[in-house]
Amino acid sequence: MPLTPPIAPDIIENLIGRIPTSSFINGDFIGGETDLSVENPATGEEIIKVASADAAKIGMEALDAACESAADWAATTPRHRSEILRRAYELCLERADDLALTMTMEMGKPLAEAYGEVNYGAEFLRWFSEEAVRMSGRFRPAPAVADQDILVYSQPVGPTLLITPWNFPFSMGTRKIGPALAAGCTVVLKPANLTPLSSLLLMEILRDAGVPAGVVNCVVTKDSSTLSSTLMEDPRLRKISFTGSTPVGRTLLSQASQHVLRTSMELGGNAPFLVLESADIDKTVAAAMAGKFRNNGEACTAANRIYVHRKVAEEFTTAFTAKVEALVLGNGLDEGTTLGPLIDRNAVEKCQELVDDAVSKGAQAVLGGDAAEGAGHFYPATVLTNVPRTARVNQEEIFGPVAPIIVCDTVDEMVEVANDTEFGLMSYVCGQDIDQVRDVVGRIESGMVAVNVGVASDPSAPFGGVKESGIGREGSHEGLNEYLELKYVRVG
Repeated sequence: MPLTPPIAPDIIENLIGRIPTSSFINGDFIGGETDLSVENPATGEEIIKVASADAAKIGMEALDAACESAADWAATTPRHRSEILRRAYELCLERADDLALTMTMEMGKPLAEAYGEVNYGAEFLRWFSEEAVRMSGRFRPAPAVADQDILVYSQPVGPTLLITPWNFPFSMGTRKIGPALAAGCTVVLKPANLTPLSSLLLMEILRDAGVPAGVVNCVVTKDSSTLSSTLMEDPRLRKISFTGSTPVGRTLLSQASQHVLRTSMELGGNAPFLVLESADIDKTVAAAMAGKFRNNGEACTAANRIYVHRKVAEEFTTAFTAKVEALVLGNGLDEGTTLGPLIDRNAVEKCQELVDDAVSKGAQAVLGGDAAEGAGHFYPATVLTNVPRTARVNQEEIFGPVAPIIVCDTVDEMVEVANDTEFGLMSYVCGQDIDQVRDVVGRIESGMVAVNVGVASDPSAPFGGVKESGIGREGSHEGLNEYLELKYVRVG
């Protein structure tokens, strides 16, 4: 049975004593001076110190290990790779208590949501264990030459650099490592220095599942830019996959051009949530709660702008605000908590700036609106109404529990304002008029659309955006193809 809050101190102490505290290179945790403090955002207190590696030196050791093991790993059978990934999936579930508790401590999400991420993240390993044996290829006669044939098959891209964010510290690693290993690629993982502990536990799992030394490496360092630039200058690296902000993504894309690296970029979002006049309000409120407040609102897919048709605006706002008011803000390890802290003080200040800007331009904070005092990095669930289009919350990713509601008079207006952004990752549409919903879905500029639901992420579906929200897809069959190169052979 999963652990339930409150968690006994001896359980936490025992876990902390077992968490690795250094980078993982060529099958081993390499040790080093522990000088990087990992803090609990709910308390502001240190959980543990880990070693921040010399980015250039240890980064090159990691790439060396990945390159030295690349040929042997690529030569393994898809079935062999599949069985290792399946074992890793099983170990994730067996160690779910450790993974979930670690995530809540280092990132802040409520413990129940952390268990949800364990299941979600583990599923990428299972999904790609199944996809490993289904790599596509084809063979056919040449259409214009009688005695020649065309053969097309896939090969692994080669050594890859994977850079993951802090908001989903476990599943972002499995979402990238799963397809890379399934395809026959070796990897260097760079987790966020705010939340490295989940990734280090994942390294243990992969090693115990049978991943050979050097195939997966993990570099924990405060000097992220030096690590990425050093590795990307090396022509042996053949791919980079990054999840994070659009400005950093632009920089990495520029650096990737030097050696024409394959790139996968899952960048920022500014997701609109459209409430059509035909919406079922109860279902729509449930979807809005999940879309906005899951993961403390710290998700690139979070509903950022809630556009409501005027005919249902009052009914939706009243019902939604009542549900938001029922959220319980607190430490994710405490009983009853349904909304945890933000990752750091900067995140709290950003939310406050956005709320103050909206209010200064005419919006009303009908709930919340002021940062919580005391220890930890808490911001209360906030509902803003009468938000003008000039407010910053309409242009900037919030990454927190602030829900701006904007009333629109027509569906055309809703689509127009929804598309009025450089981002195009996720959108939400709620309505019961199927013809109208289909029309809106077709006109929305985003890589993913959730209809009458608040969570759409699924390892079996292609995750990714358009415009400045990214390049490529993660999950599904497309996720495996991101780590494969096609080879065409003419057979005479």
